[in-house]
Formats: sequence, structure tokens, C-alpha cells
Amino acid sequence: MTYKIARTELQTLFYSPIAWLILIIFTIQSVLLFTTGMGVQAERQELGYNLYNLSVKMFGLRGLFGSLQQYLYLYIPLLTMGLMSREFSSGSIKLLYSSPVTNQQIIFGKYLSMILYTFILSAILSIFIVIAAFTIENFDVVPVLTALLGILLLISAYAAIGLFMSTLTSYQVVAAIGTFITLFVLDKVGRMWQNIELVRDITYWLSLKGRTDEFLSGLICSEDLLYFVLVITLFLSFSVIRLNSNRQKIPTGITVLKYTGILLIAVTLGFISSRPVFMAYYDGTKTKANTLTQNSQDVVKQLKGGFTITTYVNILDEFFWIGLPHSEIADRNRFKQYTRFKPETKMNYVHYYAKAKNPSLDKRYPNLSDEERMKEYARVHRLDTARFKTPEKINKIENLQPEGYKFVRTLERESGEKSFLRVFYDAQMHPSEAEITAAIKRLVTKVPKVAFVTGHGEREYSGDGDRDYSKFAEEKTFRYSLINQGFDIEEITLDNPISQEIDILVVSDPRKPYSTEHLKNIHDYITTGRNLIVAGEPGRQEVMNKIISPLSVSFLPGRLVKEQENYQADFMITVPSKLGAEKAYQIENMKKYENVVTMPSMAPMVYVNNKGFKVTELFNTDSIGKTWIELETTNFIDNTAKFSPNIGEKLVPNSPAALSLERTINNKEQKIIVLADADCISNGEVGISRRNIPAANYNLINASFYWLSNEEVPIDVRRPTPPDNKVNVTAKGMRTAKWILIACLPFAMFILYLLIWIRRRSR
Repeated sequence: MTYKIARTELQTLFYSPIAWLILIIFTIQSVLLFTTGMGVQAERQELGYNLYNLSVKMFGLRGLFGSLQQYLYLYIPLLTMGLMSREFSSGSIKLLYSSPVTNQQIIFGKYLSMILYTFILSAILSIFIVIAAFTIENFDVVPVLTALLGILLLISAYAAIGLFMSTLTSYQVVAAIGTFITLFVLDKVGRMWQNIELVRDITYWLSLKGRTDEFLSGLICSEDLLYFVLVITLFLSFSVIRLNSNRQKIPTGITVLKYTGILLIAVTLGFISSRPVFMAYYDGTKTKANTLTQNSQDVVKQLKGGFTITTYVNILDEFFWIGLPHSEIADRNRFKQYTRFKPETKMNYVHYYAKAKNPSLDKRYPNLSDEERMKEYARVHRLDTARFKTPEKINKIENLQPEGYKFVRTLERESGEKSFLRVFYDAQMHPSEAEITAAIKRLVTKVPKVAFVTGHGEREYSGDGDRDYSKFAEEKTFRYSLINQGFDIEEITLDNPISQEIDILVVSDPRKPYSTEHLKNIHDYITTGRNLIVAGEPGRQEVMNKIISPLSVSFLPGRLVKEQENYQADFMITVPSKLGAEKAYQIENMKKYENVVTMPSMAPMVYVNNKGFKVTELFNTDSIGKTWIELETTNFIDNTAKFSPNIGEKLVPNSPAALSLERTINNKEQKIIVLADADCISNGEVGISRRNIPAANYNLINASFYWLSNEEVPIDVRRPTPPDNKVNVTAKGMRTAKWILIACLPFAMFILYLLIWIRRRSR
């Protein structure tokens, strides 16, 4: 009987022009979106650009399906508005009531007709999937089908809502408007009452907004799948209750109780299904783009026992809005990939106020105290001032003064280990997988310790000057600093033997000679087989050569210069070598994208291979212009360097700029990097940008410490390159295909409608 009702409803639907009109409009819109998107990719390919992840790009969140979902709410109410309203207005509902069919059969039959119509829409969309499969090389069909599933579930949910609204009135227009309003409310309810902790999760769960996003990215999440099942079941149950109350004249109070009971059951089941411990996932992408990389998974597996992420939100800090109550759920979702593998993770939020570096706040409220500023912000954001702890209370909970009272999180194990996780001053702002995993790694294993030698005028890791190294070493708001990438750092003198705790030693540009005792301590460190970075500088060769005397490398007198117009003669551009690219993937990427390392002043280096160490040239000077060792000129602003072979100056094309040394000693591999310029990794050089020079000096830093830490940190979160990166069609071909599809598909539908209409008229 359910099937007969569905067949009758579908016949009625296709006898009316509205169903055909929606199909035609839907088809034309789909053709335009698909062919335009594919045409753009074909055009980019013709222009020589690299394409990437085309399957998800064409059909995902920013592709065909993602664009279509923004318009579906306009179509479905027009289809569902007459499902039951037409029965009430025509009086045919009495015939249904008098026939041997139950209310459940009536509702399920009507809904089944909409599901069949949904399959017709999906068949239209499948045409574009087939075209893409023949057009995109190595087409990744699984995430595309996952995205299609999300669209079908969304349409099915819309249909269930529209069916219920049509049971409430005999006026089809009123039913359509009611459906529009309900969909609007369900879209916006996720933002309502987010400041109230008791209802925050409930209203967020009820929201339809963003429910298909995971599907469109190729991920099936049990929470989203069950959400659609529960919403569909909820509104179909509402529809049955409505028919029962209308057919049996049930009192309004009892009907309301039934509605409420069904709603509470659905919300309870939905809330339970949204708890991390009950969630399951399936990542349909070939590269598992929606899942933690294997390196991160391995780190999380070591995280045994309880685990808590505590977010400290200072309302006087510029990043306070990330952790406000109405943003908490969105903030928690940033760790969703981690709670997938560690579902018992607890997330707490602590709000307080304290003096933080916030020039904007000082400018806007110059005459208010910190407490008065807190109250003003709380008033604007409609927050209870009692929520914010005083500086005295927060200091008893956690010492945040070293963090400058900035927005920060602590990651803490049940056993007491703790680390900080920060936000950063860049476009991305939030920590990525690399930074989160690095912070977790501190909790489960000993991280490499980097020590910077001081006491002889070396570059300081804590100094903020242009020549110092604080940017890459300890700057908390810089994403790629060592402390944010999983290293411990400290400063040491050479008055005592170097501690066994040190894994990597940095010796950079000492301006004073080392004493015999200090040299012995460094040489002992090298002899024990531990890792080292040495950065030289022109004018310091004599001091540096004594330090690196155990190595098969030495610095030559003078400095490297070259003939060039736009820069000083001693400004050198160095390029990655082929062998250097094999040492670290960061250098490989630099070579691939033609990045360089800039060196403002560079000391000549020579080395002897196979004299205890295997030496590899990581970077060399470029081959543009004549390069030589300058022995006379030192003022390159007022004077011009000239090549003078008569005084011993030598041409040195492709001179080594960065060397790696390695050997096996004491049953372990020792790694050393020697740089010809200490400025290339300084605050000033890392932060500068020069026109037409694709400098990537930080990649040299990143690669060096990655290699020296035996590829332990920074965490390698690379993923395989998606194979679907080429289209077998031209932009002109897609323009032709667009007009063919627009002409053929809607026209075929129109002819089919006319045939059905003529046949019906003849009967």
C-alpha cells in the first residue's frame, strides 16, 4: 500500500509542470556550475599552472555539490508543499481515511515519492560524475560519491521537513512558506544561546548548517550521518502524529506531549552520538586528507591515560574572541582529528583578565583600569563578569606571565606532563597539525634539546636585534620557531664540559677567540659524536677555524663577491644542490619551486671529503655573474670590488654555502652543518623580502634542524600528492560541452514532459 501511494503521488507530481520546471532549472544550473568549473581548470592547465586534487575540487565544498546545496532549500519546499495540503484542500483526505491504509503508510508513501524524485536529481548529478571520470586523469570517485551521499541526505531531510509542514495546513503556499521558515531556523539555531553552557551543545546539534561539509570533503562521520537519520525520523514522526491527531480527534495537550517526547528522544540520541567516544569515521580520499598523518597518529598512540586541553582566555588579549563561550564548539572542532584517536580528551576553558600586550586596547581605553576594561568588554559581549578570574587567581592556577598573558592552551597528561600550545601572528593564526603534534610529543617522549653557545660575542637566541636568532629560536608567536616545532632550547657557556642532555649545539659567529679550555670542551663534544651547527662570517675565519679544526672543513681568508648591479658585491644568492635535496624534503621543495637562500656576507669554504666525514654541499652560489674571493675591498658601498688575480684572488663559481657532514662514531650517526654566513638565519634576513628574489631562508633552518634531529622534529605532516591533477579537455572543448548539455538535457526533459502531458490529455 505504501508503494501504491508513492506511485500515485509521483504520477501526480510529474503531471504538474512544477516538478519538471524544477528539474530543468536544476539541470541548467548544474551544467553551468560544472562546465564553468571544469573550464577554469582546463584554462589553468593550458596556461601552465599545476592542478591539484581535482576530484574533490570539482565536486566538493567549493565545487558543484557545494554550490548546489546553497539553492536546494529553494526547490524542495515547492515540491513538498502539496504533499498533504492538496489532500486537505481537495477533500481527498477523507477517502484516504476511509480506505484500509494507516497514517504511517500515508506518510511513508508520500515521503517515498520524494525519495524517488531525489534519486532522479542524483541521476542528473551522476551524469557529471561520469563526464568527470573520463575527463580527469586518475579520478578519485569515492570522495565524490561520499559528497553525493551528503547532498542526497540533505535533500531527504528537507523533504521530511516539507512533508510535515504540509500536514499542518490546507494551503500549499502556507506550507511552502512554513518550510522556508523552518529551514531558516534550523540553519541559524546553531548560533543561538551559545553563551549558555547547558543549551550550547543542544542548539548546535540541531543546526543544519555545515552538516554536509564533512561529506563534501570526502569524510563520512557517524555524527552527521545519524543527524540526518534522526532529523528525517523526527519530522516523519511529527507528520504521523499530526495525522493521528487530525484523524482521531486527539486532544491538543496529548499531541503536544507526543511532539515533545519524540523531540527529546531525538535530541538525546543526537547528543549522545556527538560525543567523541561514540563517533566513527570513514575517509574516502585516496590520500586520507581528512585524517591525521601516520606520524601524528603514532604520537597520539603513545598518549596513554587521561588527557586534558585547557584553554586560557584573557579578555584583554587581542585573540580573546577565539575562546569566548559562543565560539567554544567551533574551537573544539579544531581538535576533532585528534579526539578521533583520543576520544577521552577533555577540553576546558578558563576565562580571566590581566595586563597583556594589546596596543589597540590601550588606544581605545587609555583611562580605564584592567578591571574596568574587562567589564566594558563583558558588557559588549553580554558576558557575566563573574566568569573572569582576577590576575591573582589565575596566577595560582597557572603561571602565564612567561606567555605574556596571551591566548594559550596547556596540554596535560593525567600523569602530570604539561606543554603549551599557542596561536600565531600569521594568516592561519591557529596551530596546524605540525604544531599540535609537536606539543603532544613533548608529553610522551624526550624532545631534542638545542643549546646556543654564548660568552664570546656569538649570536644570541634571545636577542631581538637583526643579527640575533630569537625569531627562529624562541619567538612564541612565530609558528616555525624551534620551541613551537618540538625543540627545547637553552643558552650555555663553555666554562664546563657540555652536558650530555644537549642534542644539537649551535656555534654562530663568535667575535672573540675561544680559550684553550673552551676549545677543548667543544672538541670533546664533537668527539663524542653529537650533532652541531657552525655558522661562520667573513672576518672571523681565524676564530672559526680553531673551533672546526676536528672537521674536514675550513674557512678561507677574504669574502665572496660577485659582479651585480642592484645589490652590494658581497650579497650572495645561493641555490639548493641536487645532493642537498636528498638530505631533507624542505630543501627538495626549495629546489622544486626554485627558492633560494640569501647570504648578505659569505666566507669562502673548502673541504676534504672522506677524511673521517662524508661532506655534502647543500647550497652553492648561483652561476649568474662572475664570483670570486675578494681580499682587498671591505667597503662595498663607497668602493667597487674588482677581481685582482695578481694578489691571490680566485674565481670560485658554485662555491659551497652550506655543508653537511656525517659519520658513524660510537655506534651512532653524527651530523654537522657548516654555514658560510651567520646572517642568513638571523632575525633580519629571515624577515626581509627583496623584489624578484624568491628567498626561503627559513626552509634552510627548518631543514637543518629536521636533519640534525634525525627527522624527529619538526613533525613531518606531508601527505601524498593527489594523483588527479590533470584534465583531458581544453577550455574551448568545455565551452562547447556546456552549450551541448544545456541544449540537450533540458530539451529532452521538456519533450518528455510534453509527451506525458499529451498522453494524459488523450485519456
